[in-house]
Formats: sequence, C-alpha cells, structure tokens
Amino acid sequence: MENALNQYIELYKENVELINENSAPALNTLRSDALNALDGAHLPTKRTEGYEKTSIEDMFAPDFGVNISRVNIPVDVANSFRCDVPNLSTLLGFVLNDSFHPTSKLESKLPEGVLYTSLRQAALQYPDLVEKYYGSLAPLGDVSVALNTLLAQDGVFIYLPKNTRLERPIQLVNIFSAPVPMLAFRRVLIVLEEGAELQLIVCDHTQESGAKFLASQIVEVIVGENASFETCAIEESSSHTSRYSKLYVSQQAHSRVTYNSTTLTCGNTRNEFTIDLLGEHCETHIAGMAIGSDKMHIDNDSAINHRSPRCKSNQLFKYVLDEEATGAFEGSILVTPGAQYTEAYQSNRNILASTSARMHCKPQLEIYNDEVKCSHGATTGQLDNDALFYMRTRGIPEAEARTMLMQAFMIDVIDTVHIPGLQERLRHLVERRFAGTLGNCSSCKEKC
Repeated sequence: MENALNQYIELYKENVELINENSAPALNTLRSDALNALDGAHLPTKRTEGYEKTSIEDMFAPDFGVNISRVNIPVDVANSFRCDVPNLSTLLGFVLNDSFHPTSKLESKLPEGVLYTSLRQAALQYPDLVEKYYGSLAPLGDVSVALNTLLAQDGVFIYLPKNTRLERPIQLVNIFSAPVPMLAFRRVLIVLEEGAELQLIVCDHTQESGAKFLASQIVEVIVGENASFETCAIEESSSHTSRYSKLYVSQQAHSRVTYNSTTLTCGNTRNEFTIDLLGEHCETHIAGMAIGSDKMHIDNDSAINHRSPRCKSNQLFKYVLDEEATGAFEGSILVTPGAQYTEAYQSNRNILASTSARMHCKPQLEIYNDEVKCSHGATTGQLDNDALFYMRTRGIPEAEARTMLMQAFMIDVIDTVHIPGLQERLRHLVERRFAGTLGNCSSCKEKC
C-alpha cells in the first residue's frame, strides 16, 4: 500500500537546510522530533476508527507543491475577498497561501503589548514566548500534527497580555491562489494571558484558478484564568479545495470559550476540535453549521474533555445537505473522575434535502463520575412536509418555501455568535448560500 507520508518525508530530508533557513529556530527545534514521530506512521484512512467517512491519506496522496523556498506568488486580494465580512470594523491580516501578510498600519492599531503578526517573525523577535507555547497543546504523537510541524515554516501568532481587551475583533483571512496544485502547512498560535479577552473572525477563501489546493492547519489556543475567547470561522472555498484543520484549546479556571464553525462552500473538509477544561468554573460553547450541495463533503469531530470540577459545556452542530453532498459528525464528551458537578450537553441535527445526500453521526459520552448532568442526541430527517404544505397554501412557491425552512433551521446556530455585527452578516451569508447567490458580491472593502 502506498504511503502518502513518504513524499513529504523525502521532501523534508532533501531540503532540511532550506526549510530551516526560511523559518525560525523556535519552529525548527521540533522538526527532528516530528520526523521521528513519522517513522513507520500512516495517515488515517476510512479503516481508521473515527475516520470512517474521511480518508486523510487520500487527501494528502496527490502530488501537491509545497512552497519551501518561500517564492512570492502574487495574489489578487480584492478578487478573492468577497465574503461581506470585511464590512465589519476589524484588525485585519491575511495568510496568502501559507505566508502571513498584515494590512497597512495594522501594528499601529494594536494596543501596546498585543501581537498579531507572522509566527516566523514572532519566533525571531520573541523566541522565549513562542518556544513556551508552540507545540504545547498539539501532540506530535498525532501523525497529522507531526507532519505539519515537520514542514510548517510560518503561520500566525496572536498574543494578548494580562487583562487586555481589544476594542475591535481581529480578523484573519486565509486565501489560496496559485497556478499549480499547492499544499499549505498553516500554523496558528494564540495566547491569552489571565483576564484577556479576544474576539476573532477567520475566513477561508479560494481564488478560482482550476488548481487543486489542500490546507493542513494546526491551531493552538491557550486561554488563561478568567480569560475569554470567542471566534467564528467561516469557510467559503471551492470544489477544488480540501482542508484538514485541527484545533486544540486549553482553558484555565473561570475562562470562557465560544467557537462557531461555519462551512458554506468547500470541496472536502475535515475539522477536529479538542478542548480541555483544566480549571474550575470553565465554560465552553461550540457550535457548527454546514451547508452541503453538489458533491461537497463536510466532516466535523469534537472532543470536549472535562478535567476539573464545576465546568459547563454545550455543543450544537447542524447540517443541511442537498444533491450528492455527504456529511459526518462525531462528538464526544469526557468527564474524568475528578470533574464533579459537570454540566455537558451535545446536540446534532441534520436535514437531508435530497434522496442522494448522506449523513453519518456518532455522539459519545464517556463519564467517570456520578455527580454530573450530561446528555447527547442526534437526529437526521427531511424538511417538514406539513410546514412546506402550509407555506405553499399561502402562495409561497415551493423552492422559496424550502429555502425559508432551511434558513430557519440554522438560526439557533447563528445566534451563538456574539461578535458585534457578525451575527446579522452571517445570517445574510446563509440566506445567500441557500438562494444560490453566494460569491457574487465584490463590494467588500477593509474598514480602516
């Protein structure tokens, strides 16, 4: 059996000096351990538990280009950036393929001590800070983490000192654009010290060129005591784009995390969320929605680990799948023996809008404590025929009635977003997605 890892291991061995030269010592120091972790390893296939519907091996098997020489590939940002979200007032930065590019005067807009910059640049200027946290959550024992660590040369670093609160959200826009197939190893490191508060918007886009793209993304988020982290990640890519994203979050006592993951358009996407509640009185709210059509594939996997008493978590994921789209959701709640008085809830609800669409769901509870309140549930069905009939009797055409019902189905996921202005903007994007007009807007401009 072919092993997709081999081509990347050979690429590293043949270019190790070039890879290190175009990165930073704080990132390079983990590469040898990552290489050792990959010895004899394989990426997950559909025969691997937890990946029954998504083969990571097949994602990485094609011969993608990797820009280890850091060649400048011109990207027409104005042509790619069409999601309407930039109409909000944000602190904006871009990742063009796999390199961070700040907008003009970004640094001057940041409060003293706050960093929103290239991970490579941060590792050169603040090596002790980056070395302290880089790789602290993402385990090299995971094959995809080891591969990303082996070849990632840059990324994004966000740091908020103690008790810092930004007046505007930070926005990160990931754009794929290249004339040839490309794999981008993206790395994001976010550190919130005690009492810090951050709102983050992440948008993924693909500038259409016909080329195939793959994003390997590892995100590590350290949330200190009494800190608050809220993010909304919106994927609006192309049918040629695949993404494998892994999020790792650690929460200290009295911290709060709210995460919303929205997939509007894509090719093949697998998102994994691992959140560890390490201190008492933590709160975690994770929500996701996926809208699939054509032959899109969307797979979300969440793991909320309660490791300390008196914490709360809530998970809500919804899918609407049409045509030949496929979806998967596997969510788990772990309550350790020492996590008394845990409250944890999980819900997955799905609509299949065609007879060809397919959904796979697997909710799980693993509880080692009696003093808890935990529940989970999953449902998959079709649009409410009674509601559809009622709307048609009121003169609403069937296509419009179906669209309205699907929009209403997603409202409670959209309502989990509390970033000012974004909830309404997200509602607008969802409406356009169901109406088939998403991607036609070219009027988005950065608000200075």
